[in-house]
Amino acid sequence: GCSRHVNLLGASGGIRLSASRCACHERDTMKAMWNGATLAESDDTVVVEGNHYFPKDSVQWELFEATKTTSMCPWKGKASYYTVSVAGKDSRDKAWAYLDPKDAAANIKDHVAFWRDVEIVE
Repeated sequence: GCSRHVNLLGASGGIRLSASRCACHERDTMKAMWNGATLAESDDTVVVEGNHYFPKDSVQWELFEATKTTSMCPWKGKASYYTVSVAGKDSRDKAWAYLDPKDAAANIKDHVAFWRDVEIVE
């Protein structure tokens, strides 16, 4: 399997994330698309729990506004959310990031993920 994905280890090992490169991700440029706009584009996403996390420098931040919404994940930590605005259409809390993740999720620090209705394409 791809080491970019979450590896669930036995109870003694907990959850580990790996960021080593692999052939299946070497050249794949992923795009996060919504309402006709590219929200993020990168060939270095990290996949966790089925979500592509895009590096913060690949995100079109002019389309984002931070909200006060947060949530807690027992192993990743506190998520902060963003509203996305494209062509006069707003979608509240469309994206999230772990600004200060727990150690188990260190490789998604400074990365942004998107809700399911954002299309992730190659």
